[in-house]
Amino acid sequence: MDILVIGGGGREHAICWSLSKSTRKPKLYCAPGNPGIAELAECVDIQAENIPALVQWVQDHKPNLVMIGPELPLALGLADELLKLGVMVVGPTRAGAQMEASKDFTKQLLFENNIPTAKAGTFTDYEKARAYLQIQGAPIVIKADGLAAGKGVTVCDTLEQAEAALRVAMLDRAFGEAGSKVVIEEFLRGEEASVLAFVDGETIVPMVSAQDHKRVFDGDKGPNTGGMGAYSPAPVVTDAMNAEVMEKILKPTLEALKKRGIIYRGILYAGLMITAQGPKVIEYNCRFGDPETQVILPRLKTDLVNILMAVAQGKLSHLKVEWDGRPAACIVLASAGYPGPYPKGKLVMGLKEAAQVNDAYVFHAGTTMVHGRLATSGGRVLCVTGVGDTIVEALQRAYRAVSLIHFEGMQFRKDIGWRAIQRK
Repeated sequence: MDILVIGGGGREHAICWSLSKSTRKPKLYCAPGNPGIAELAECVDIQAENIPALVQWVQDHKPNLVMIGPELPLALGLADELLKLGVMVVGPTRAGAQMEASKDFTKQLLFENNIPTAKAGTFTDYEKARAYLQIQGAPIVIKADGLAAGKGVTVCDTLEQAEAALRVAMLDRAFGEAGSKVVIEEFLRGEEASVLAFVDGETIVPMVSAQDHKRVFDGDKGPNTGGMGAYSPAPVVTDAMNAEVMEKILKPTLEALKKRGIIYRGILYAGLMITAQGPKVIEYNCRFGDPETQVILPRLKTDLVNILMAVAQGKLSHLKVEWDGRPAACIVLASAGYPGPYPKGKLVMGLKEAAQVNDAYVFHAGTTMVHGRLATSGGRVLCVTGVGDTIVEALQRAYRAVSLIHFEGMQFRKDIGWRAIQRK
């Protein structure tokens, strides 16, 4: 069978890697892919947001299944167009993708259905937003309503920081149209966790939990990024917590979407804060997380092809999804300056050596080939995952592989998984 994966980052490399292990031996295509993915799939030179070209390619090549990785093509309605062609798709329609494409849409859905989340206000007028800030005080969270590549959220410790974040989003338009509307949200105290689930419109099958590290520097300091590392499982998500998340958050969310006439088929990602009052939704994403995918899929024992087919066909209830009990941890290697401006074209060395580390995997996130040599092309360049009998062993393997890799200006956090280690 033929499968097309949309996207070209670390998440899509992990997806292609997992699909390539299937007993069904699928022929994999990836648009646009990257040099790491090219070792597993035939790369198609079409960008993920080029909807007309992707639709044309699917019409011409007729793959059995399309797996849409990133949020932007989902928000642009790629799934809608492919479903019109009768193609099996994993990824929600444009209506379902609003769960990520609009923070305000999600907030209203949660409020209307009494799903636990932070108190918030939505604003399109800068002065009204500023006045609301003065009433609420700090700490507080400023969120650009639309898609901002994981960088549209600012956690503000002071009112001065909050006003600056508001100016950046609404007046300076640092996130373009995404910041023309903002959600100002209560600051929640607790521990963050990610719970992703396969959803086929009716059935929800949660994946193993994970915890992302958003801040760029050790000690959770510095600006938010797309994610500097992750580990799975998140100890804060106990079996009892998992059950609570399912009953109070995931199931009511799917029912709320159905009430609005939205049949959601794909991956639903709940970004949660585990507070003293229980789990609360910080955000929803409409796809696999990045870098959470790089620690979740290495723990998957069930054939991913079978799972994705069941999602697309509405047959998840017929499938038992099994997981490896061993933890996994992922370290993101980023370019100097990330998440701000960063250089490109720095030569990457040491991948062959890193690949020799037992139970360690290197996923390409922002790489390209320059005159036959691997070079950096993104802010997040590589994701290095280790799997072990304990979280400490998983981290040791990941960091051992990291120590063998080098490119000029390479930065990474040295404290990934610190909460899990503390709990031991």
